[in-house]
Amino acid sequence: MNQSFYTGALGAGTSMARMSVVANNLANVNNDGFKPKTAAFSDLLNYNLNDSENAVTELMAGNGVRMQRTYANYSTGALAPTNSAIDFAILDNNAFFMLRDPVTEQITYTRSGHFYRAEMEDGFYLMTEGGKQVLDQNGEPLKADVPDIQRMLEMMQEDYEPEEEEDVDEEDEDKPRISTYTFSNPSRLISVGDNEYAAPEGMEPVLVESPQIQSGVLERSGVDLAKEMVKMIECQRAYSYALKMVQTSDEIETTINTLRG
Repeated sequence: MNQSFYTGALGAGTSMARMSVVANNLANVNNDGFKPKTAAFSDLLNYNLNDSENAVTELMAGNGVRMQRTYANYSTGALAPTNSAIDFAILDNNAFFMLRDPVTEQITYTRSGHFYRAEMEDGFYLMTEGGKQVLDQNGEPLKADVPDIQRMLEMMQEDYEPEEEEDVDEEDEDKPRISTYTFSNPSRLISVGDNEYAAPEGMEPVLVESPQIQSGVLERSGVDLAKEMVKMIECQRAYSYALKMVQTSDEIETTINTLRG
């Protein structure tokens, strides 16, 4: 009987955890570049059986489920035009802009290309709303002086042809430009808030050699409102059924105790 109490309470707890993920997705439905997360669950009985003989697991006996992790799909979403030439959308799947916090030097990644021109001591730089620097293909802060921005936009055009006096090998290839990075397993990226992700230790970014980036547009949120509403209803019903199980177990336990008395 105690097992039924535990299973019902565990089911209610996992339903609440899934609801938190769904609520976070719904809260970011209008957040450009946001990628919705999906909760992944594992069966506790199989979890214990698959571990080593002497392992101390979270549940030594019994069954039920636990939320193992959340993951996101980093594919390209719908695009929305803007009036800013320094708004950029990534057209490649699993690609990110690299950012650096000028205070902590922490490196993070984002798919949101909503940038600003921020004035520093030695000129203007591309930065995010949170004050983080956008890095180029060499991992250095990207300058955003007006001539540089115009130059970058021209180089991104398919019909771009360098002038005769330009040295393509030395200037165009080495010139700082908007760059993106990818990972061999992007599902391992850790969400750190503000629509940004951090790479765990040992996970190195790989520079995208020919990134597909479009200027003047932003990638909209990847949240499908209809799907998230369906998931919310599923969570509510699962939570209700789990509590009903606890209530039924309590009634049976009360009846047994009454008969014993």
